[in-house]
Amino acid sequence: DKLSARDAKEWGMIWDVAPEGEDVVSAAMKVAQRLSVLPTKALVATRKLMREAASRSLDNQLDAERDMQSELGKTHDYIEGVTAFLQKRPPHFKGE
Repeated sequence: DKLSARDAKEWGMIWDVAPEGEDVVSAAMKVAQRLSVLPTKALVATRKLMREAASRSLDNQLDAERDMQSELGKTHDYIEGVTAFLQKRPPHFKGE
């Protein structure tokens, strides 16, 4: 049987679908714009940790996540994120 995109999203098979009646390219551009202002190093690290999780034990994965958080906590973008939060303003990440 065919599976609708909405059902696939509800079942956790896919991440998202374009809103009803919205152009798919427009919806994709909105996602791209949201991602483009996020901290690059953190996004790359998250993707890497997720990709490698299936081949690690839970203890090894938790160690890897701890180590990555410690490493990323020294970056400009982390400091900017915390500072922006405390100052109640949007962060301006640089990918550093």
